[in-house]
Amino acid sequence: MIIGFDGSRAFLKNRTGTENYAFQLLTHLAKIDHKNIYKIYLRPPATQGESLRGWPPNFQFSVLSIKYLWTQFGLAKQTFIDKLDVLFVPSHTLPVIRNPGLKTVITVHDLGSKYLPKMHQLKQQLYLKFMTDIQLKTANHIIAVSQATKSDIIHNIEIQPDKISVVYEGYDKDKFKVQNSKFKVASLPYFLFVGTIQPRKNLERLLKAYASFLNDFLEVRSEKLEFDSLKFRSLDQKVKKSKIQDQGYPTSHFKNSVPRFVLAGGKGWSSDEIYELPKKLGIEKYVKFLGYVPDEKLPALYCGAQALLFPSLFEGFGLPILEAMACGCPVLTSNISSMPEVTGKAALLVDPYSVNDIARGIKQIMDPKVKEKLINAGFTQAKKFSWEKAARDTLQILEKVISS
Repeated sequence: MIIGFDGSRAFLKNRTGTENYAFQLLTHLAKIDHKNIYKIYLRPPATQGESLRGWPPNFQFSVLSIKYLWTQFGLAKQTFIDKLDVLFVPSHTLPVIRNPGLKTVITVHDLGSKYLPKMHQLKQQLYLKFMTDIQLKTANHIIAVSQATKSDIIHNIEIQPDKISVVYEGYDKDKFKVQNSKFKVASLPYFLFVGTIQPRKNLERLLKAYASFLNDFLEVRSEKLEFDSLKFRSLDQKVKKSKIQDQGYPTSHFKNSVPRFVLAGGKGWSSDEIYELPKKLGIEKYVKFLGYVPDEKLPALYCGAQALLFPSLFEGFGLPILEAMACGCPVLTSNISSMPEVTGKAALLVDPYSVNDIARGIKQIMDPKVKEKLINAGFTQAKKFSWEKAARDTLQILEKVISS
């Protein structure tokens, strides 16, 4: 059979959630499926990230040179040209006008725009409000990345449950694992957040909770610590320049034992207030925004952290949680949305709407016994997820849709 694959996001240079999902799924489909023909459609510039060389012969790439409305014009046109058996879109944006006989499968990562509309740009709200319902109702089958997302689709868009399959995301097991000692961060006391800097990640409450924890921590120690801001400011440069395989990750940039807070992620929409908040709270000396950190540098950050702090307001899956558990990093996350589903009993859950509860959780996760329990449970939980399984489950769904 011939499978069309929307690869428009898969080969971007700085991939985040949905882009990484598309790339990993395509990569692992190439490893397990040598029978079906895949026509992968790319948008220019297609080769910013991974190379298009070295793929199996049944994976055929086409760059559709459409600058604007790529899906609604470029991809739409291609559905009439190529004789596809099914079109798979690893996000939920299908061409509205497409070959009427073409079967389609789409992935829904979350319905955050419906639950948290104020945390999305107005044009994005309107586009998703109009497009999501149409896309989900007209697709032949829907893949949800968690049971939480499946429930959201059923209750918000009135889709029949048997039209939706849950396929969990995975993680790169060769990359995200406990690092050898020479690759580790050298005993740096810091908490870590990984993700785009934007309101839906609940960073304002998290920073306030960290400030509360920090005040209590310093009061208990009864000492005023001086901070080497110059060295801390250089941490992002070390992250960008370091070659993990050759020289390890950044050496110590923190004085004494006060846990600092490191945030790794690109600047998102409506984030200016988040960047300004540490100064307003008087904790700017203890907080560092690293900007976007590529995947190859993330494992060392996870392995060196005291804990991943991830009390997001809404997630379809929450990949940083899984990556952290695989690296032996204790996880603090929200007790709502998909987070408890992904972590099982391997995380410290808090109320993301309560600054006090987040602060309590930060204090609790510093307990060595709690950390050890979470780390061991995290290793076990992480083993339940893999991109190979995600690829096999996705392929099974595609074949079922074609044969139905």
